[in-house]
Amino acid sequence: MTLTAGVPREPVRGWRKVPEGLSARVPAEQRGPGRGRDDVRLLVSRGTAVAHHAFRELPGLLRAGDVLVVNTSPTLAAAVDGRVGHARVVVHFSTRGDDGRWAVELRDPDGAGTSRARAGGPAGSRVRLPGGVRLTLEEPLARGSGRLWWARVSPGGAVPGLLREYGRPIRYSYTERDQPLSVHQTVFALPAGDGSGSAEMPSAARPFTSALVTELVSRGVQFAPVTLHTGVASAEVHEPPYPERFAVSEASALLIGAVRAGGGRVIAVGTTAVRAVESAADADGVVRARAGWTDLVVTPARGVRVVDGLLTGLHEPEASHLLMLEAVAGRAAIERGYDEALDARYLWHEFGDLHLILPEESPDTSHCFGN
Repeated sequence: MTLTAGVPREPVRGWRKVPEGLSARVPAEQRGPGRGRDDVRLLVSRGTAVAHHAFRELPGLLRAGDVLVVNTSPTLAAAVDGRVGHARVVVHFSTRGDDGRWAVELRDPDGAGTSRARAGGPAGSRVRLPGGVRLTLEEPLARGSGRLWWARVSPGGAVPGLLREYGRPIRYSYTERDQPLSVHQTVFALPAGDGSGSAEMPSAARPFTSALVTELVSRGVQFAPVTLHTGVASAEVHEPPYPERFAVSEASALLIGAVRAGGGRVIAVGTTAVRAVESAADADGVVRARAGWTDLVVTPARGVRVVDGLLTGLHEPEASHLLMLEAVAGRAAIERGYDEALDARYLWHEFGDLHLILPEESPDTSHCFGN
């Protein structure tokens, strides 16, 4: 199976660079005594109007009848050390194929606990992994890109056990140290029977706690679970996402339809949730139960058919995810929000602060929101 990547993002002109000091180097709960996962800040955009909140104030910013679309994909311990000949490599397991192969990325260890880009391939390359597992690269995942390769492991079916015993969560250089897998799981994560999961955490949901979910439910906010197993991001060149496996159940499709019919808002928790639910929508915006592979890249030209709002992390100016944000809110709103986030020194990346993008208020609905 050969898959084609989506539309590349054009360079952003005029956007301010994110200072290195604004990278969240450790999770919120490790930044001081008594802190929890939900001790992050929340930037709220309604059109070009911006407000600052604590994430714990989220229940007061939503309405009874709204639905949050959440990704239940579990995070995998997807990084494993290996050797190609005498050279040490780090293998990032990205995506499980329908034929049992895995899409993988080979990287060079950098001596600081993280890794750097490495030329992919060639076909036939073999990697020795712990536990007697062998990995053979077969073909590039996408035409014209050698970063990710389809690879076969022997003995067959060894990957889930390999990751459980020898894997660790993928870590990038802006973080301070390795973290246990539990730090990378969200409250919505559910194990997959075939060992599938996300190579990188669906991080917009990370600050949710059981107590916050309970409060949201008590206020009449509903949850629609979907699944999208996200692959390895391109840390160096910010490629758009490759095709990924997703599933939207009949129950979630019906709930989203009922909320829309009743005048509620569909708010996705993370770009992965947007990609899943928009992939399950017909041209008229009706969400159907669907499962399989999606190569959808949400852009301003394509627009969104289902999603009214988005809760997401803060993305670098080169990130392809910004196209999706612009599709939801428009470029002016995203530029305004990001300028405000930089001025107020919000924290970026998976352990950082969040951005809630809501529709602009009309005068007769402004009283429905907390402030």
